[in-house]
Amino acid sequence: MSCALALLSAAAHGSSWLIDLAGDVPAALGLVEPAGPGVHDWIGSATAGLPAFEALGVPAAEGMVLIPKGAASPHALVDSARWAELGQYLAACPTRVVVDAGSWLPPPQFLAAAQHQLLVIRPCYLALRRAAASMVVPTGVVVVHEPGRALRAQDVAYAVQAPVVAEISTDPAVARAVDAGLLASRLPRSLAVALSDLAA
Repeated sequence: MSCALALLSAAAHGSSWLIDLAGDVPAALGLVEPAGPGVHDWIGSATAGLPAFEALGVPAAEGMVLIPKGAASPHALVDSARWAELGQYLAACPTRVVVDAGSWLPPPQFLAAAQHQLLVIRPCYLALRRAAASMVVPTGVVVVHEPGRALRAQDVAYAVQAPVVAEISTDPAVARAVDAGLLASRLPRSLAVALSDLAA
């Protein structure tokens, strides 16, 4: 979802950054895994400044720059004051920024700077329990519908105490695009339509 949102943001606004905290973005976009340092390495450095952070970026698609995860472990860096510095910098950045945290919960000092915090979730009872237990209330929820689920979007919104801002139905075209490494060049229409308002 983050890849699609960053691609749509670049198309709508001319440029976007996709910050990959989890490490799945290169594979999802069909890119060669970046070999250099990444965002977690920058966080772990005591000397690297903001120009060094910008230099981490690699072109991922037209108008879109990927800031890769890097080699450092995020779990050893959760208390770093650099998270607050990075969050404030990204919040003031004129470029549209999308952060993909995967299932990892970024430090609160980083989250505090975010203008929006989106939870992407299936209407699954166990997934909703885990989301509620995280004690983080998102500003919006993207619901990924699967066949046979009894829970509805309004049930998800009630459980996590946040509005549903987009709904996506499971689409085999998305899996095919990712498997073929074509997500960046052939974004499935189902994703483009569902996320267009968020990228506007």
